[in-house]
Amino acid sequence: MASRIVRVGSTVGLHARPAAAIADVALTFNEEIMLHLVGEDDEGADASSSLMIMALGAQQGDRVEVRSTNPKAVDAIADLVAANLDHGRRDATL
Repeated sequence: MASRIVRVGSTVGLHARPAAAIADVALTFNEEIMLHLVGEDDEGADASSSLMIMALGAQQGDRVEVRSTNPKAVDAIADLVAANLDHGRRDATL
């Protein structure tokens, strides 16, 4: 089993836009990819489900462990979790 721990990079945490981007990439792999909040006793979230990702409640800066039997899948998803996927977001003060 491969795993990698990264910090959530998106300023909104793993909410709708970031979760959808992660799930889209996870669906390109045949292997199961799981996300776990480090330090929490959770069942984890299937990375191919944006709803399960959002249910983790991960906020910016939280540590998330990505696990899979496929090291390439771990790297791809971990890179997305660590990225700021908030592009296209508009600030309410504009």
